[in-house]
Order: sequence, then structure tokens, then C-alpha cells
Amino acid sequence: MRNPSSLKQEFLKKWIKGLQICSATKKKMSLMERKKAIKLSADIAMASTRKSTTYWSHALMANASKDDTNKIIIENVLGDDDNNSKRIIFKKASMGISLSQKGIISSKKIVKKSCKISRRATKIISPNIIAKKMVKKRTQVLKSLVPGGEYMDDASLIKETLDYIISLRVQVDIMRHLANNASHQINDPKTSS
Repeated sequence: MRNPSSLKQEFLKKWIKGLQICSATKKKMSLMERKKAIKLSADIAMASTRKSTTYWSHALMANASKDDTNKIIIENVLGDDDNNSKRIIFKKASMGISLSQKGIISSKKIVKKSCKISRRATKIISPNIIAKKMVKKRTQVLKSLVPGGEYMDDASLIKETLDYIISLRVQVDIMRHLANNASHQINDPKTSS
């Protein structure tokens, strides 16, 4: 696993580059357009820091590359050193391999459904059967949360999920740090000059 500080530095550098490209493509953006640009840039930066070594990073890039303007951002963020990854990503997107996230089932619904199943049964249901059903449903939920998870087996899903969580933590840390610095500058303008 890479050093978290180098991962944060690489993410920040690529995220800023993506934001600059987004702002250069369209000067006046609405609030929703800005939100989408920030999310798109963050997703591309996060996936590109993994250097397309994980399935979730391929899935994020494939989803982002559906739109032609996003392809420009991806090409500029990835740079010239990652041409092979760009070809794979654009090929998957053009072939129609789209990885959309389905509705997320909350864990409360899973528990309620498992209780209904055990109430409906006229005979005693083994705790092992209930546990297997709950694990299967939770695995389905996890597959819907991790980009590209629908196409992974259970072992790969766990590995990819752990890697995805680490990348999300890096993204959150960077964004939180930037937000804290911005709020300090707004509250104390003397320090910013």
C-alpha cells in the first residue's frame, strides 16, 4: 500500500488540475454544474491515483468517459504517461459497458425482510440459513456501493472495497482540510493577507 501522504498529494494535484480544466471549459456555471464539476474532478483524480490497478477505478473512469467533455478532463488529468489506461477506459465506455449504481438498500430493510422471512415460515428456520441470506443481501448492497462491484466475485469485492474506502478517506481528508482553511480565511481575513 502506498504512503497516505503521497496519495493525498497526488490526489490534490490531479483534483486541482481537473477543476482548472472544468472551469476553463465553461466560465459561468450554475451551482449544480459546479457541484457536478467538483464531483467529476474528484472521481477522476481519485481513480487516476490508483493508476487503473483496481476495478472500481476502471468503473469510475468508464462512467466519466461517457460524455465527450469529460474525456477531455480525463485525458488532461491522466497525462501522457497513462495512454494504455486511457485506451482501455474509452474502449469500455464505447462498447457500452456502463456501470451504474442501483438503488441502495439500507441495512434496516435487510433486517426487516429477514425477520419477515422467519415469521412466514411454518417450520423452524436454521440460524445458518438466515445468516447466509443476510450475508448475501449485504453483499448485494456492497456491490451496489462500490463502482464496478456488480461484476466482482465476493473475494475481489472485499479487496476492492477496502481499497476504495482508503481512497475515499483520502478524498474526504483533502476536502475537509481545504474547507477548514477556507473557513479560517473567511473568519480571520488578516491571516490571508
